[in-house]
Amino acid sequence: MGITTESGSMTSEEIARLSKEHTFFSWSVQGAVDPIAIDHAEGVYLYTPEGERILDFNSQLMSVNIGHGDRRVLDAITAQATKLQYVQPAFATEVRARLGAKLAEILPGDMDKVFFTLGGAEAIENAIKLARAATGRHKILARYRSYHGATLGAMTLTGDPRRWANEPGIVGVVRYPDTHRWGEAEPRPVAESLQGLEDVIRYEGAKTIAAVFLETIVGTNGILIPPDGYIAGVREICTRNDILMVADEVMAGFGRTGRWFAVDHWDVTPDLMTMAKGLTSSYLPLGAVAMRHEIAEKFENQMFYGGLTYSSHPVSLAASLATIGVYEEDGLIQNAARLDPVMREHHRRLAERHPSVGATRNLGLFGIIDLVRTRDPWTPLTPFNGTSDEMKAIATFLRKNGLYTLTPNNSIHTNPPLCITDAQLAEGFAIIDAALDIADQAVTG
Repeated sequence: MGITTESGSMTSEEIARLSKEHTFFSWSVQGAVDPIAIDHAEGVYLYTPEGERILDFNSQLMSVNIGHGDRRVLDAITAQATKLQYVQPAFATEVRARLGAKLAEILPGDMDKVFFTLGGAEAIENAIKLARAATGRHKILARYRSYHGATLGAMTLTGDPRRWANEPGIVGVVRYPDTHRWGEAEPRPVAESLQGLEDVIRYEGAKTIAAVFLETIVGTNGILIPPDGYIAGVREICTRNDILMVADEVMAGFGRTGRWFAVDHWDVTPDLMTMAKGLTSSYLPLGAVAMRHEIAEKFENQMFYGGLTYSSHPVSLAASLATIGVYEEDGLIQNAARLDPVMREHHRRLAERHPSVGATRNLGLFGIIDLVRTRDPWTPLTPFNGTSDEMKAIATFLRKNGLYTLTPNNSIHTNPPLCITDAQLAEGFAIIDAALDIADQAVTG
């Protein structure tokens, strides 16, 4: 049977079936995937071909920060695509000049130059190259409870179990202690975590280490918010040992936490910073590595051995410039900050109502709910890197009741678009509230 090319003519079943037959899905056993077919999206809602409405409570992959279908970004994409679709990265364009200057305005401290990539993983790859080239050293320090991307270098820096099947990776990556241990409700004391980093630097030799990488706020591994003093402490240790500090802000950046970047909460300027996702609100692929002035200066008379065919792609840059305009025009970063205590109160009420809620965390609209079998001792609802019948049932309930979010391990993510209203936020938490009745049945004490 021939396949029609007329847009909007296929059912959800047809879309899912053909997609499974002819395309590969990420992080999946291909025969087990059960995708949701989406026809269009607007604001905080997704719509199936049959018109079913789904509340996007995770901004897809913590990335559609401004919400879906904003005409200002779509019009900017159309205008740029009509004017100039592509030139290779050695050319300069007006949109490249304007976006670079705009980013220099909002980046932390003296960061005033960026290298554009096509996503977060490529940003990490090029941050590794920049750090090694700028220092002449090869070792990179990274943590276990981290995710930095699926390309080879980024996957090696990643500490979570997704790394295992992709090993061996690049050489020179060394682990240092996390702020949060699996199976514990609270972060480790700041002094203990920082001492762990100091110990690794001592044992590895500061003069061999190019950079310390960290997600400013750990994303998919648990929305792990560092205790006050930690980020500043890492900055001080790196400065004292002449090691570059690299902040991965791919998820946490662009208003997600109620500031332009998560590092802004602690008044810290990293040496390099990676970004993507919210940079265009995922309307088009784009990533970037920002660098402090002194790092950029090193390459004024030194070759940078890195490049991408689609670096500084004009249409993606236009999407980014328009997206930043939406953040500013609509006050979305301020809205995320305003809703910070609102989300915290929703979390508190769920913990009060449901004994299965073991811990909750959020900064701005970057949030999570951890589910447990018992609070004391704190026993997660799933084993490490595993699932449970209860978590599977919760995921099914959320899907059937019109809410999309991530439910990895024993957690429910709460990361809606920054344009969400109080009423829409309450709508999402009401669905989660009902789903937690399933988890409560597993509580043993």
